[in-house]
Amino acid sequence: MRAEIITIGDELLIGQVVDTNSAWMAERLNEQGIELYQITSVHDERAHIITALDEAFGRADIILTTGGLGPTKDDITKQVLCDYFDTYLIEDPHVRAHILELYKDRPDVLNRLTATQWMVPQCAEILENRVGSAPLMVFHRSEKLLVTMPGVPYEMKIAMEEQVLPYINEQRTKDNGQRTSIIHRTLQVTGIAESALAIEIEDFEKSLPSYVHLAYLPKDGIIRLRLSGYGEASAEEMDRLFGHLKDCVAPHLIADTDDPIEVLVGNRLKQMGATIATAESCTGGKLASLLNRHAGSSAFYWGSIISYDNSVKEQLLGVPAEMIKSHGVVSEGVVCRMANAVRRQIHTDYAIATSGIAGPTGGSKEKPVGTVWIAWATPQGTTAECFHLGKLREQVTDRACTKALVGLLKILNNHSSICK
Repeated sequence: MRAEIITIGDELLIGQVVDTNSAWMAERLNEQGIELYQITSVHDERAHIITALDEAFGRADIILTTGGLGPTKDDITKQVLCDYFDTYLIEDPHVRAHILELYKDRPDVLNRLTATQWMVPQCAEILENRVGSAPLMVFHRSEKLLVTMPGVPYEMKIAMEEQVLPYINEQRTKDNGQRTSIIHRTLQVTGIAESALAIEIEDFEKSLPSYVHLAYLPKDGIIRLRLSGYGEASAEEMDRLFGHLKDCVAPHLIADTDDPIEVLVGNRLKQMGATIATAESCTGGKLASLLNRHAGSSAFYWGSIISYDNSVKEQLLGVPAEMIKSHGVVSEGVVCRMANAVRRQIHTDYAIATSGIAGPTGGSKEKPVGTVWIAWATPQGTTAECFHLGKLREQVTDRACTKALVGLLKILNNHSSICK
């Protein structure tokens, strides 16, 4: 079963708003075994919306739209749908009652424009929007569905989870007697270029049946390999193929799950009952943000010193001014001092320190832009490594964080216990 997403709104096409809705919806559809065929963004313009609908109905079984359902004049989706399905607006008493209850403590919101929200196309099936005023509308054309949702992300997500996906799955079961599925298995590798990896596993990839696909998803030095089985693929067959894939990439394997690297590190620290702190220069707090972004991070992440200026390195982390003058702030000695100091001061088992030249200026022939030193302080000692991570500032800092966490994960996997 194929789906398409149509996002409606001028703000998406001028870069004023980033379309995060589609990526989230794509994941949810994939979990249900629904293939997403295309994502289209259109203006708040009648002809553009109608063209997108015509094309989507020609390709997909399910069309999901977001946006254009508000009460202002630029929100034209509802009227365009009336034209498209040759129908007219009627008052829906259930939507009216919901909106009156929703805004009972906000009389300023209950005005003549808000009242247009309880007018719906006569031929549409209405689903409840529990947290907003724009009703969810379902249109049937032959055996195909069109479902409209608001563009506000939190409203759309609740609508998808509570109403739209259950409705779609009910229709699928009713029509087909059973639901198809897509089975995914994902692992992560590092320390090898994507092209070199493709050569290493070429024979494995050629041996896959037609209903199993392998995707390469590289980002910041980690390559996710996603094995996807469609139709005939069984869980047992996918497990067997996944096992073969893991054997093929064993020297580079860091995880046989799709969890982000910071989650892998956090889980390992929690398993060991260990703690971590960071001392950051070039990464400017990005590493700390990654370590504490997920629930439960207080069990292992204790704090950070962001020592961007040299005076902070000297005063808070005890890096000698003479060392900085002699070797430069981007050097092995400096990051090792930083890591040892923050580990000692915050009283953690492990610590990471970063210092580099993120650019676009500040590089030299000996230390070009993208040069980053990373140190790991552990109960067994301190190690450091120099990396060259590109020329773009954000790329350099993102890659530095990934290198730091991958390096720590490898250290943790070699430490069966903490020596305090």
